[in-house]
Amino acid sequence: MSRSTKILALETATEGCSAALVIGDQVLERFEVAPRGHSQRILPMADELLAEAGLGVGQLDAIAFGRGPGAFTGVRIAVGVAQGIAFGAELPVLPVSTLAALAQGAEADRVLAAIDARMDEVYWGAFQRNTDGLMLSCGEECVSAPGEVPVPEGDGWLGVGSGWQAHGDALAARLPVTGQVGDALPRAAAVALLGQAALAAGQAVDAEAALPVYLRDRVTWKKIR
Repeated sequence: MSRSTKILALETATEGCSAALVIGDQVLERFEVAPRGHSQRILPMADELLAEAGLGVGQLDAIAFGRGPGAFTGVRIAVGVAQGIAFGAELPVLPVSTLAALAQGAEADRVLAAIDARMDEVYWGAFQRNTDGLMLSCGEECVSAPGEVPVPEGDGWLGVGSGWQAHGDALAARLPVTGQVGDALPRAAAVALLGQAALAAGQAVDAEAALPVYLRDRVTWKKIR
């Protein structure tokens, strides 16, 4: 992959609304905590970044987006905007796990990422940083009650995300964590870095294949099968 690869990234699955632009090793980002302002802010953020870099959409190599899990409306916004930009500029897209992006932004090598899923549940994933500094999943992402999340092997894990803020005591009683960062939010800069690696690995897809991941739908189906 060329070091000048250019990727626009979007993340709107939680209270945080952000856009980022990666150009080789350089990352530019706009980030706001705007629980009800994602649909109004995400496109202006993207436009500001492109203007700052002096780029047009047609000069990008791909659009990366946080595919969830997260808030239903927020996930749909990132998917829809990514598809719209990609269709218009005939670009591929890079779906990136929101939990992986949350873990990527943590200052730790082993992260238990949890996003509050409401209904006394958390969206959950365990991640470990590789030699390139990128977070890789250690198992399947899921949604469950805090007392039922999968227990990872080993120790030295850091708990990160709103799931820890909402259910920290229950999670800590079950899991081998050294600390918690409950106010951490996934950011587009992390989506951009993970998207860059995905593009290099040939994992880009056509815009029509940009699908959200909710996790809860899959779990519900399994329960009633």
